[in-house]
Amino acid sequence: MRSSIGIFGEVTRSWWLFLVYGLLAVAFAGVAVFRPLETVAVLVVLLGVLALAEGVVSLVAAFAGVALGRGWVLLYALASIAFGLLAILRPASVATVLVLLLAAWLLVGGIYRIIFAIRVRKAIEGEWAIALSGVLAVILGVLFAVAPAAGMLTMMLWIGVGALFYGILQIVIALRLRRLHARTPV
Repeated sequence: MRSSIGIFGEVTRSWWLFLVYGLLAVAFAGVAVFRPLETVAVLVVLLGVLALAEGVVSLVAAFAGVALGRGWVLLYALASIAFGLLAILRPASVATVLVLLLAAWLLVGGIYRIIFAIRVRKAIEGEWAIALSGVLAVILGVLFAVAPAAGMLTMMLWIGVGALFYGILQIVIALRLRRLHARTPV
């Protein structure tokens, strides 16, 4: 069992790792905010590569005789390969479909929250917040359905802003750990 001083020393010696995480996150944030459509396309292509690889591995597994039924594994393999190829060859189309699925989910979830808030209004206080979250989800779902490209831009901007905050926090942690490491006796 390591002492807390030993763990502290290991953590402070690793300050540079947090700095690298932070700088990478800030760089990603810059790309996501200033080149959002290209970032969406790259992320969809990467998702396609993952699906294609998983499909190929599943195809091999189907013919190698895995414990699951061969038919199900083969179906999954073919669906993964098809989706992977589609995402790699037509990233904009796949991204649009994903945004439309998100729009449908937001609409259904928003309507559910509104109905739920109406049903529980006499039993709880603050049901207006549930209803408001439902209304906002419906509005966002409609906006995404009407303008999927704007929905993609919006998502990438929020992802970029989140990555920027994450990166800044990692850099702050790195600098504090570096300062602590400099004060810690070796």
